[in-house]
Amino acid sequence: MRKSRVSLMVAGLFILGLAPCSGRFLIVNEPSKSDVIMVLAGDIDLRPARGLELLRQGYASRLILNVPADARVFQWSEPELAQKYIDGLPEARSITICPIHGLSTRTEAQDASLCLQRAGARNVLLVTSDFHTRRALSTFKKEAPDYVYSVAATIDDNEFGTQWWRHRQWAKVNVDEWLRLSWWYLIDRWR
Repeated sequence: MRKSRVSLMVAGLFILGLAPCSGRFLIVNEPSKSDVIMVLAGDIDLRPARGLELLRQGYASRLILNVPADARVFQWSEPELAQKYIDGLPEARSITICPIHGLSTRTEAQDASLCLQRAGARNVLLVTSDFHTRRALSTFKKEAPDYVYSVAATIDDNEFGTQWWRHRQWAKVNVDEWLRLSWWYLIDRWR
């Protein structure tokens, strides 16, 4: 009984010691020159803007925008809205839409691999939310292993910060992402 209490106390102290750096651990922001930039589905404001910024900086000559294929906003599908957005950009010829049917990062990676294959890409720069970068990078490496990946983080101070304990929203995102990351490493990765 005494050994189990001591073990629980040691585990608790270990977790408390790691808690302050848990937000920083989630973030990987190491973009490198690639054949294509792939903006992951989810955010329709900051992620595409970051992808365009990287395209303009010469990180790649092409950009693929992952868009939920089955989602609708009023009478338009999200791919229709994304195409209208793209058509208004000076870089429109360098941007394509990749329809995503899955709802998880794992199924997005599987759907996206078809678009990467069509693009003839070998090196891929993923763009996603800062807290999602570590899991996205690991997931794409496992689910679409034919490519070499790097990742660029999109920062949204309203959603997440590395000092996650300072704001309720940051804490919620931190806990949620740790649950998803743990699920990925302990279960989904082995399926």
